[in-house]
Order: sequence, then C-alpha cells, then structure tokens
Amino acid sequence: MSEENKSGDKKKSPFGKMPKPPGKGFNFSWIYAIVFLLIFVIWVLGLGDKPKLTNMNEFEKTMLTTHDVEKIEIVNRERVEITIKKDKLNQEKYKAVSHKPFGNGYNPGPHYYMPIGDVGNFESKLEAIQKDFPENERIQPEYNNNDRSILEVLFWNLLPFIIIAVIWIFIMRRMGGGGAGSQIFNIGKSKAQLFDKDLNVKVTFNDVAGLEEAKVEVMEIVDFLKNPKKYTQLGGKIPRGALLVGPPGTGKTLLAKAVAGEAQVPFFSLSGSDFVEMFVGVGASRVRDLFRQAKEKAPSIIFIDEIDAIGRARGKAPSFSANDERESTLNQLLTEMDGFGSNTGVIILAATNRADILDRALLRPGRFDRQIYVELPDLTGREEIFKVHTKILKIDHTVDIKFLARQTPGFSGADIANLCNEAALIAARKNKTAIGKDDFLSAVDRIIGGLEKKNKIITKHEKSVIAYHESGHATVSWLLEHAHPLVKVTIVPRGNSLGAAWYLPEERQLTNKEQIFDEICAALGGRAAEEVIFGTISTGALSDLEKITKQAYASVSIFGLNDRIGNISYYDSSGQQDYSFSKPYSEKTAEIIDEEVKKLIDLAYQRTKKLLVDNKEKLDKLAHRLLEKEVIFKEDLEEIFGHRPWGESEKATFNTFITDGEPEPEKTVPPAVDTPPPSNIPQGSIQV
Repeated sequence: MSEENKSGDKKKSPFGKMPKPPGKGFNFSWIYAIVFLLIFVIWVLGLGDKPKLTNMNEFEKTMLTTHDVEKIEIVNRERVEITIKKDKLNQEKYKAVSHKPFGNGYNPGPHYYMPIGDVGNFESKLEAIQKDFPENERIQPEYNNNDRSILEVLFWNLLPFIIIAVIWIFIMRRMGGGGAGSQIFNIGKSKAQLFDKDLNVKVTFNDVAGLEEAKVEVMEIVDFLKNPKKYTQLGGKIPRGALLVGPPGTGKTLLAKAVAGEAQVPFFSLSGSDFVEMFVGVGASRVRDLFRQAKEKAPSIIFIDEIDAIGRARGKAPSFSANDERESTLNQLLTEMDGFGSNTGVIILAATNRADILDRALLRPGRFDRQIYVELPDLTGREEIFKVHTKILKIDHTVDIKFLARQTPGFSGADIANLCNEAALIAARKNKTAIGKDDFLSAVDRIIGGLEKKNKIITKHEKSVIAYHESGHATVSWLLEHAHPLVKVTIVPRGNSLGAAWYLPEERQLTNKEQIFDEICAALGGRAAEEVIFGTISTGALSDLEKITKQAYASVSIFGLNDRIGNISYYDSSGQQDYSFSKPYSEKTAEIIDEEVKKLIDLAYQRTKKLLVDNKEKLDKLAHRLLEKEVIFKEDLEEIFGHRPWGESEKATFNTFITDGEPEPEKTVPPAVDTPPPSNIPQGSIQV
C-alpha cells in the first residue's frame, strides 16, 4: 500500500489515530501449524524410532546365535545398540521393530538396545558366544561416545510439557476474551479504549444532528470539564454521571463520541459486556482497574455502552434471576461511582435502550444524576440528519431534503444513514454519476418492504387475491378519517410479503379511541375484502392480525380505553414484570379482557365489511387497476374515490408531504362516505 493510500485511510477515520484494537497481535492458527509441523518432522526424520529394550539372554539365543545381527554398537560404554540384518527383519519375531512407528517405511535401526554394567565383561561374553562361529561371521562391536539420544531425550521429555503449556496459554487467552489485556496475569485488567487529545478524535457536536435537547445537556458536562471554576464558584458540584436512554440507532454512542472529541480530556470507552467473564471476581477487578486509571488521568470521562449487560436489577430470588458474578460486578460499580472513596474529576456516561430493567440503586442521584432521553427524531430532526449524511454524497437537483424527511416518519438516525448508503448503492448499480430522488425512493421501498422478487411464481388466482387484499387496505384507509393516508400500493412481492402498502403515519403524541378503532379497521381491510369478493379468507392477513391484536389488548388493558375494564392500566413501567410468574389481575378479569378485545375486533371487522360492500364497485376498479399496473399511487385513489374530505390539519400534513411543502388549495368535494363508529365507542377520549 502506498503512502497516499495510507494517509487517505487515516483521513476517513472519524477518530483519527486510533489505539491498537485488542486481540489482533497473535493468530492462534499458528499453533495448529506448529503442531502439524512437529508431527511431520517426527515422521520424516524418524525421531520417534526408539529401539526396543532386550536382555542378554534374548540377544544370545534369538539374535546372535541365529546370525541375524548386522551391527553391535556400544554407546558411551553404558548400553549396547543392536541392528538386525535387513533380510532377517521380515521374520515374525522382528515384526515389532521392522517398520517405523510413523508410517510403514523400513526401519534401518538400531532395532534393540540393552544396558551393560561393564564393557569388558560384555566383550568377554560376546567373544565366548562367537568362539565356534566362522571367522567371517563374527560380529565385532563398534564404539560410539557421541550420544545421539540426547535429542530424543529432550524431544520426548520436554514435548509434553511444551504442548500442555501452549494449550494452557491458548485456553486462558480465549477465556479472557483475547487481546493484550487478556493474558493469564492481566485477565483482571480493564479493557477500555483510551482516547485523549493526542489521538485527535474528529467527531464533534456538529456531526450530531437531530438531538438538540440532548446535546445541550451533554455540552454542559463538557463545559464543566473545560471551565470548572464557572460552576464551583457558585457552590455547584460536578455531575457524577449521565445516562443516555433511547431506542436503538438514535445516536447515543455517536453523542458519546462527540463528547470525546469536544472535551479534550482522557476518554475511556468500553461496553458493558467487557466486564462479563467466566471467572469469578474478574468483572469487579476490571471495574476497580478502570476507575483507578480514570482517577490517575482526572479530569476524565468513562463511557459504558450497553450498561444493561451489568446493570440489570438484582433479583430477589437468587436461584431464578440472579447471577453472582454479574451482581458482584454491579456492586463494585455502585461502590466506585458513589462510595466512601472520592472520584473527583471522573464523570460517567452510559447508554442503554433498556432503562426499565436497570437497578434502582444505579439510577439514583449521586450516581447517574441525569437521564438524558434520546428519542426518535421528529420532522425537523430528520431533516438535519439528512443534511449531515448527504454532505458526502453526490446528489442531483431532484433531491429535496425536506421531502425525504417527510417520507421517513419513525426512522432513527441509523436508519437514515442506512437509507443514504442504500440510495448511493442503487445509483451506482444504475451507473449514474449522481444520486437522484428516485434512488432515495427506491431505497425507502427496499428498507421498509424488502427486496423485490419479480420472478416469484404466483398463480393468477393468488395474484387476484393479493390485489383485492391490498385494495381493501387502501380503500378503508382512504375512506376513514383517522386512518393513515395512503402513499403507494404494490402487489410485487417484497421480502416475506406478497404485497405491500405504504402509508404516511401522522406524527401525533396523543391517540384517542376513534383513531385506534379506525387503524384497526384499516388493518382488517385486506381480510374483509377477501371475504366480500371471494367468499373465503386466506392466511395472507397474518401480520395484520398480529398488529390489531396487540393494539386491541393495549387499548383494553394498558391505556384504559375500555368502558367495562374502566380506568385501569396493568402496565408496569418499572420493568419488574420480567421477574414475575403471574398476571397482575385475576382469571375473571383476564376473561373480561379477552371478551372485550374480541368484541372490539369483531365490531371493527363488521364495520370494515359494510364499508367495502357499500363501495364494492370502486374496490373492483382499484383492484383491476392494481392488477394492470402492479403499483398505484395516491393519484389513482383520488381518481376513483375523490379527494379525502377530512379536516384542515390532516389535509395540511398529507398534502405538504405530497406537494413538497405547499398545501393544495381547497377543492369542492362530495360528501364523505358515512361510516360512523359504533355507538359503544365513546367520542373524545384521549390517552397520554
């Protein structure tokens, strides 16, 4: 790699000069290669061909007197090594020494050995045995004072210990998680990565968009580290910790990276799972080592990502819900954060998306003084996030950031980043020089619905059922006031679905009974259309049924929107329901809840069927157009049903999305389809 490429790679890194990641210094595949090489050396060199032990009597009767001996060698005047003639090795008595132990090759010898006490005595015995032999058949001993068995002794005696040591080191490193801090004697050391001003962390608060309120909270902590006298002169104390809470992908970790880039103080970053270990006491040891390092470099910041890995609420029943090692780690963390020791100048940042399961002792003031909620971005926030992620993209004049922000309700920052990247890949696939509006729309379809499967084999009847199913959704959502406005309908298979409909959800903070009821009716529109047209129902409504069942149960048992159950909620925001094995209500109440849920869904289904029967002709037109074009838009529904006649608020929201910012002028429209909600659904009830 050239120096230019190296410098280019460094520029692309958001953290500039990064510390060496743990666990990349040694590849354990070399261990297997070395073991294989040793076995190969043994086989090739024959180091394992050790001669077989014998005695003088056997040597005389079975070898020497039968003239089978080729050579006798006296080694170091201590032992005799005997080599058998090659043509004699095929005899049964020499079967054990005729071949090498590794492989089936010929064993050149020596084949036998025996210790001797006195060389002179052995020579006398050898001469006495061979006195009747012909002169040409007598074997004269040879002498060797260079012991070639030293290599054998070292190899065969030390090899087992070497193998055991290698295996032990390998196991210990694997148990410790790998890396420089996971050797046998460093297993209790902290595995946190240290970022300081010398590492040139380039992520700043300018790179964090859509989190203005959260940034203000965090920036105050950074300002305290930079200008402590500004606060201490008024008697204020530095906050001990701040907990970032929010759904996945909202930018909690990115916000922490921005703190590391802005604070210009030592920043220790690690994950909650880095404390978890199979050895008892390792987690607590790593907590102590982490805070020791942070105190030495104070003022400093410690960031623990996914703190719920060690901060889960301690259970009352140890046999069921507690883990001694995890709890000891948590106890040590609680002590270090606010114990008798002083942690002046050390601030703890933590992030989690499961704050409801954290231990209450961890959340009290003095440990985590602040809980900063990082929520999904609203319309303005998504626009700011799009501006950040499109800076590095080559986009053309057709791309409107405001339009993209309005089209992506419910998207997190990570989703928007993925959307921008997917749009770039789609444009590159089409050999474009710039990313256009249609590429972003295709990316939205790809992320929400999945990959198109145009070659999926679907029968004509199935395609017709799918078309009427999706047309039923579109029809009901268009004719009901509180249902989400339609954007696009397709019967092209995507992902696991055979058809899909895109809606523009209203970004509201409150939802009343009528809105929930209309949404349930819209979700049942597909199944109701199948029954109205074909007289039967299919399995295609699985996802719809799952959605409405959850909505109905939430409406009855959580939000208190049912007259029979009353203003009662069985929701436990503390998260302690994970530790209980029983419902917070009686069996009789459970039956009432089931009855009310079924009653609510049945009423919605009957209302939906009546609505489709009354508009069957328009439903047929829409389904046939969908079969013909495979994809229809809002304009097709307006042509068949007319404009939606609902209030100014909804109209402004929907039309602003469609018309790129300018609401459509008022038009004279025919009266709306009269589909009032059932009388038992009271009007005007809302929930917070």
